Amino acid sequence: MPHERQPAISGVPPSPVFATTHWSIVLAAGQDASSAAAALEQLCRTYWYPLYAYLRRRGYSEHDAQDLTQGFLAQLLERRSIQNLEPAKGKFRSFLLASLNYFLADERDRARAQKRGGGREVLSLEFQRAEGWYRLEPVDERDPETLYERRWAMALLDQALSRLARDFQETGKGGLFAHLEPFLVEGSRGQSYRDVATKTGLSEEAVKKAVQRMRRRYHELFRQEIAQTVASPNEVDEELRHLSHILGS
Repeated sequence: MPHERQPAISGVPPSPVFATTHWSIVLAAGQDASSAAAALEQLCRTYWYPLYAYLRRRGYSEHDAQDLTQGFLAQLLERRSIQNLEPAKGKFRSFLLASLNYFLADERDRARAQKRGGGREVLSLEFQRAEGWYRLEPVDERDPETLYERRWAMALLDQALSRLARDFQETGKGGLFAHLEPFLVEGSRGQSYRDVATKTGLSEEAVKKAVQRMRRRYHELFRQEIAQTVASPNEVDEELRHLSHILGS
């Protein structure tokens, strides 16, 4: 479940983004279909939960939402030619929701959802955990489309947080991350820099600088995750502003 962590992402200085991103690889399927298929599968594995939650918010039962999510992803991943994909404004987020709604409107596809999804797993998805996440979410009366975008933004943040934790683990600083993580959001209440300094043996100034570096890296990783879901680096800032608005609303 995406963490309820909303950093102040406006005004973040630009950082390098990948020259080749998952979504740009998918859109260039004609050049390398196998790479495009792998990139699309990776995107679906990462961002399937907002689709499931969207279906539940639309009123589908837990079982139907599971089948429809698997059925939709099966159709998407088993297309003979990924060249047929028509992205909406270059953003994977928009393309995915538009494609799902088209899938739902097609009664034949909907009737075969059980065969495609429930009968055979195309992706191994943690539906039991997903339902638990969904039931724990606070009641929100906004429309399903708005909530989908918010869950999308939170999924991006969750990916960035996972990568940040992995960074610390790989440098042997997993214990330090456990102490610093509560400071990711400015103004968070809890222990002070002095408390962390006492527990880690660092100076207060060293803790403060470590927190600043951690926050910068978190923002950088968030930008990189966004870059994977747009067609070109030029779209990153626009998507960043949009998701910032969604998280702040």
